[in-house]
Amino acid sequence: MAASPDEPIPAPGAPCRVVLCRDCCCGTVKVDGDHAAQTARLRAEVPLRISECLDICEQANVVVVQPSGAARAAGARPVWLALVNDAGATDDIVAWVRAGGPGVAPMPDILELYAATPPRRM
Repeated sequence: MAASPDEPIPAPGAPCRVVLCRDCCCGTVKVDGDHAAQTARLRAEVPLRISECLDICEQANVVVVQPSGAARAAGARPVWLALVNDAGATDDIVAWVRAGGPGVAPMPDILELYAATPPRRM
C-alpha cells in the first residue's frame, strides 16, 4: 500500500540522524543554555552523534540534521541549524527527525529561523 502525500515516507536503511557540536564553543559556558539537558534529550530521542568543532562557532550551538540513507539517495541534503540554545528548538528538531527529517518530512517553519550555512572547507 502506497503512502498518501500527507504521510511521511518510511526511510529504510540508515536513519535520519542528528550531529551535535560539542567542542570549543558549542555546549560550553561561552553560550547560554542547559547543554547537558539538550544533549541528554537528543540522545534519548533520536540517533545522535557528538562532533568536534563544526567551524561556525559564532553561531553556537550548532546542530546538523542528516537525512536518512534513502532520502539522501533521493537528493536530500543535511540541514545545518545554528543558535539552537533553548529547549523549544530542541523539541522541534526531535519532532522533525521522528517524522523523517530532510527529504521525508517538511522542515517545521520555526526551524527556518535557525537555518545556517555550513562553512566552506579550504
